[in-house]
Amino acid sequence: MSKSRIKSMSLRQKMILAFCLPTILLFLVNMMLYLGTTRVLNSLDVVYSSNNALNQLSTSLESLQKATEGYLNTKTSDALEQYYIREQEYSDMLLSIDDNKDDNENRVMERNIKHMSKNYLELTNQAVESKRGGNVEKYKSIYEEATRTFRYIDSSINSLNNRQFINNSKSYGAMMAALQTIERLNIITLVIIGLANLAFVVLIASTIAGPLVRLAATADSVSKGDFDVPLPTVKSNDEVGVVTGAFNKMVISIKDYIAKLTESMEATRKLRENELIMENHVKDAELKYLQSQINPHFLFNTLNAGAQLAMMEGADRTSTYIQRVADFFRYNIKKNKDVVTLKEEIELVDIYIYIINVRFAGEIQFTKEIDEGLLDTKIPSMIIQPIVENSINYGIRNIEWAKKIKLSVYALGDYVCVSVKDNGIGIEKETIEKILDGSHVSNPNKADSNGVGLNNCIERLNIFYERDDVLDIISEGKDKGTETILYLPK
Repeated sequence: MSKSRIKSMSLRQKMILAFCLPTILLFLVNMMLYLGTTRVLNSLDVVYSSNNALNQLSTSLESLQKATEGYLNTKTSDALEQYYIREQEYSDMLLSIDDNKDDNENRVMERNIKHMSKNYLELTNQAVESKRGGNVEKYKSIYEEATRTFRYIDSSINSLNNRQFINNSKSYGAMMAALQTIERLNIITLVIIGLANLAFVVLIASTIAGPLVRLAATADSVSKGDFDVPLPTVKSNDEVGVVTGAFNKMVISIKDYIAKLTESMEATRKLRENELIMENHVKDAELKYLQSQINPHFLFNTLNAGAQLAMMEGADRTSTYIQRVADFFRYNIKKNKDVVTLKEEIELVDIYIYIINVRFAGEIQFTKEIDEGLLDTKIPSMIIQPIVENSINYGIRNIEWAKKIKLSVYALGDYVCVSVKDNGIGIEKETIEKILDGSHVSNPNKADSNGVGLNNCIERLNIFYERDDVLDIISEGKDKGTETILYLPK
């Protein structure tokens, strides 16, 4: 095939010619060599299989003898179990010995080994049974005979193994010689095909390498940022020529694109800055909006006036009650900032429990278990009291047994945990899932409610901590109470 004819071919045709023909030739030759090698290797596997079988039989016989000695010396249940295991193992291996009628000396030795082994198994079994029956004299004499039989069997196995090894070694030598012949043939064939393939590839590559080298050099300069490098000329109509033309157009387009991209990036940067500023304003406005729902300014002055009037009339309990209610709403007015401490939140809960217990005639048994070292932890205001209120209204309000609520504050890893646990009617799993994903609709106008629902608390916690796993609700079912836990990052 002439060089001009090769140059007129397309790149695909050149590649097919350069790789497919040598590959097919190599495949055919290697398949022939592989089949020959496989046949030899399979024969090699069979050569020493008889020796492996005899070695395994000898090992099993020694294990059985040791197991027999072990039981006769110790008479333990574990030793007896080991004996029966080894006896069964050796019996199974004897089944693989063929009861042939061949006059071959090796076959005769195999039959003798099998017959002696059966006698040996009977002797060991009698010795074990005599030992179990306490007949010392009998088991000793039987064991001595079994030991003599064991030695003779072991000697016969070794002798047969050696004879077969000699025969197998002769076969192995012949097979190795055949394998070496195949190996030499393989090397010679590969060298011849390799040289022919090299010459053919050099011929094909010479028509491709020149344009590709020039194109690669130009591409390397462009990759380093030099877009003013002279572009390669197109000298052929094959794929390399098409790629070179496309590359030249791409370089020109990139130069134009970089100029436009520089202008666009500056505009995008300014736009992103404005978006971040807007996001911060929106988040702050949303937090302020949710917080504004719980600022009851309009009641505070009225309650203060009522407390003063009750004091003037000598109604001390009424005055104290109204004063505590005023404290409750004063907290809302004073704490309309975003963040308070756990200590301030718990003080509000104490006030709320006092107020609600006046209504419930002291029925609510409220307990606290507080780690004092955690009370300075920051939290959005008006979070814990709505959770306690929720436990009363939906958990223990209408139960017929003692109404209990426990507030706990403790450390757990990197979190400060706040737990509000009641012994009320519990919450179904489906309702808990709806509450946590925000799809549950509660009644904010329910009697004795301050209008701040659990959804409001969850939303504010999620916004404040910028995460969705701050609150969890646990209930084991009907009439088994509910526990709401806040996980506040330290």
